[in-house]
Amino acid sequence: MKLTRGDIAKLSIGIILALTAIIIASLTIGRDIYYGSRDNGLLSFAIVNASGYLFFLFMPVEIAFVYYLNGTINVFALNAVALGTALFSQSIDYMIGFMMSNRIIDKFIGRHRYEKAEDKIIKYGNLTIFVFNAMPLSSPVISLAAGMLRYRISDAVIFTLAGLVVKYVALTLIF
Repeated sequence: MKLTRGDIAKLSIGIILALTAIIIASLTIGRDIYYGSRDNGLLSFAIVNASGYLFFLFMPVEIAFVYYLNGTINVFALNAVALGTALFSQSIDYMIGFMMSNRIIDKFIGRHRYEKAEDKIIKYGNLTIFVFNAMPLSSPVISLAAGMLRYRISDAVIFTLAGLVVKYVALTLIF
C-alpha cells in the first residue's frame, strides 16, 4: 500500500497530537502520580482538563477528575475548576468551528464524525448539547459542530454548562 502525501500529513498530525496529549498528561498528572502529590495538584488538573476539552486532544478528563477527587483538594474548588476549564475550552472549540471552513475541519476530525454531530444538533438541538456534555469524551466535537452550524451561542453555553454540571456532580457523588 502506497501512502499519499495526504495520508502522511494525517498520520503526522495524529502522532503530533497524541504526543502533545502524552506530554501534557505526563508533566501534570503523571508527575502528581509519581510524586504522590495530587493533594496539591489543582493547577495540574486545570491544565489537563482544559487541554482534554479541546476537540483535537482527546484525553480522558473524567479519569483525572476522579483521581484528584480522591485526594484532599476541596471538592467545590475541584468542581469549579473542572467546570471553568471545560467551559473555556469548549468556547474555544465553538469559536474554531465558527471561524474555520468545513474543508479544514473535515481534514482535522473527519467528515463522518462531524456529520454525526451535525445531524444530532439539527435533529435534537439543545438536548444534544446537554446530553453530549453530560457524557464523557464527546462534548468537544459537539461544540465544534455547533460553532460550524452558527448555533445560538447563548443556548450552546447554557446547555453545555448544564450538561457539565450534571456530569461533574454525578462523578462527585459516585466517587
